[in-house]
Amino acid sequence: MSSVYDSPADVSSTHVAPSYDCSNSSLNSIETLICRDDELAKLDNHMSTVYRQAITKAQNEHPPILKVEQQGWIKGRNDCWKSADKKQCITESYTNRITELQAKYRLVAHSQAIFYRCDNNPAKEVVVTYFETTPASLIAEHGDQTSFMTIQPSGSGAKYQGQNEQLWEHHGEATIIWGYQAPEMNCKVVK
Repeated sequence: MSSVYDSPADVSSTHVAPSYDCSNSSLNSIETLICRDDELAKLDNHMSTVYRQAITKAQNEHPPILKVEQQGWIKGRNDCWKSADKKQCITESYTNRITELQAKYRLVAHSQAIFYRCDNNPAKEVVVTYFETTPASLIAEHGDQTSFMTIQPSGSGAKYQGQNEQLWEHHGEATIIWGYQAPEMNCKVVK
């Protein structure tokens, strides 16, 4: 015996609400768009879940920093009103932030730290942890700096891009650029 809840028509007519109150009269155009779009609302709910998980992990660190970063991200997401394709801009904003939080707070499966020695110089060591995020990501440490990078399309190997850093790995060797207009470093995994 089938119930009314089994009907595909009932499933498709169910509207998804985001994590915030859509009846608030002070919503901006991007927040209103998210309220009206089920896919964006689902992304918002996923973000809310991941953010709560990150806040729990950040209790041992500096939760106020995470909260300030999140407010900055919201402001950036809301700047999608300037984009020609607002939905694509919002989707990318959510995807990037979710991936970053999952990696930074180690909320998903990840590799052991992998050590790369660059230019055959022990002082040029880069420590990399790979994360099973969507898209794939890594956190690299070099000296006293850290870089979050996400995978990019490439013809061979795995190419990751951060803000001013790049790591292109192929068969245990990597070409790493660390910093704006910095020279390439040729790196090999240290066993």
